[in-house]
Amino acid sequence: MKFTEFPYERIDFDKLKADFLELCEGVDKAQSGEELFALHQKYYKLVDDVMTESVIASIRNDIDMTDPFYEKERAFYDANMPIFRNLLVDYQMRVYHSPHRAYMEEKLGHVAFKNMELAQKAVDISLIPLMQKENELTTEYSKLLASAKIPWEGENLNLSLMTPYLTAEDREVRKKAWKAYTKFFEDNGEKLDSIYDALVKNRTEQGQMMGYPDFTEIGYARMNRNCYGEREIASFRQQVKRDLVPFVQKLHERRRQRLGLDKLYYYDEGVFFKEGNPAPIGTPEEILAAGQKMYDALSPETSKFMQDMMKMELFDVLGRKNKRTGGYMEMLPNYHMPFIFANFNGTAGDCDVITHECGHAFQGYITADLPIHEHNQLTMETAETHSMSMEFFTEPWMDLFFGDRAKDYLSMHFEEFLMFIPYGTMVDEFQNIVYKNPKMTPKERKLLWRTLEQEYKPHLDYADNAFMEEGGFWQKQHHIYDLPYYYIDYCIAGINALQYKAWMDKDFQGAWKSYMEFSKYSASLFFTELEEKVGLMNPFKEGTIKKIVEDLEKNL
Repeated sequence: MKFTEFPYERIDFDKLKADFLELCEGVDKAQSGEELFALHQKYYKLVDDVMTESVIASIRNDIDMTDPFYEKERAFYDANMPIFRNLLVDYQMRVYHSPHRAYMEEKLGHVAFKNMELAQKAVDISLIPLMQKENELTTEYSKLLASAKIPWEGENLNLSLMTPYLTAEDREVRKKAWKAYTKFFEDNGEKLDSIYDALVKNRTEQGQMMGYPDFTEIGYARMNRNCYGEREIASFRQQVKRDLVPFVQKLHERRRQRLGLDKLYYYDEGVFFKEGNPAPIGTPEEILAAGQKMYDALSPETSKFMQDMMKMELFDVLGRKNKRTGGYMEMLPNYHMPFIFANFNGTAGDCDVITHECGHAFQGYITADLPIHEHNQLTMETAETHSMSMEFFTEPWMDLFFGDRAKDYLSMHFEEFLMFIPYGTMVDEFQNIVYKNPKMTPKERKLLWRTLEQEYKPHLDYADNAFMEEGGFWQKQHHIYDLPYYYIDYCIAGINALQYKAWMDKDFQGAWKSYMEFSKYSASLFFTELEEKVGLMNPFKEGTIKKIVEDLEKNL
């Protein structure tokens, strides 16, 4: 069955509540661990049904955010998913405190029970109205960005379709494109400030209602930070600033020389070659076909994965008006398959979809049938290790996408990959300070952003762009609005991916074997346990980033 043929039926939440009540009563009455585990299978079915239907509705809304039917369905789940999360926690707490806990912990594993403990910190029935409002606000932000109609050469383009012009070979085209792009954010500045201000206040109130001084504690709990916390992440940020930023500055200087420019400005940020960045060859269909050929060659497992994805048409990658910006992978539990959403725009980012998002999707595909569903409840730094490492494992086949500019792409990807880590780490520090100081004004937040840019990206010069110079760039980063505290996971995973890159350059098959183990262990181990198990260095450990940088310096 193809994705367009998947039936959709709105979840009946009254029935769902009754089913969970019956399930909870069963947990309380269970006479043995075996009986409790049998009830847990029913719990899996309820969860899979809700997640499948809500994800289908969400994807179809993202495909066309003006579709009135799925717009209503998105609003329905915005209102009801907080109720669902509370039902989950209520059930989990009964299992957690059950007299048969030892049996269940042996079955589900110690990670699952730690996550149940964290869930108690993150969700409570009293928070439901605030969580519903939070969902409304994040949807409002997504709709605002999706509504962008930027006048460009006789037509109106959305934010995603402007990307090729933002990185055009012609510097004057880039300057003009950035001016048009930025104007959308300037024109909607008050609205963007208002939405984020409301989100910060909302999330702070949620934290305070749970007995914490601010949002950070439940923000970390919602991210399932189950084996490290604020201290380790603060140490990671410090290592990035001290050990990685100076090296990345050298890469920017090398890029400036390659471009033949006297000085780099913000409209030069995404440009790596004087003749323009390498772009994938062919139509979207040809790019997907190249991806299938690549995964056929990489391994038998990836070959089968890509064949099934294509057969079931589980990609929606064409950039269109009224389509949500960005890209992601979502699992459809009842179909045991992933779905990939993206906006192809003719840039190298189109290829990244076939590597990065397929890294997520491949891992979900090979573990979709795990009998213990908790083992697929990935923490995000684990999930991003799957995707970011796949970007490097697929490098030998880049000629399929870029032809005689494959080497240029590999050089660009490597530099861009390293340049991202300081930026992503800066996003995390920005959020940490904002949520620790929720009374900051919009102007103070923008000043904070600009101050952090000078620490993490000291080369950056916004020239005469007042909006950017005043600290407005972050408002285009949807993770800051939608997914607080997520972004650092990309950076932690990036350090793992760089380790796999060094490993595969010496022993590709050995690195791939480790990667497959990392993927198959899924969430059955804590992240730090998992790294040790497969032979990776802990990114939080003092000296890890320094060692990686020293190796990069030698090979630069």
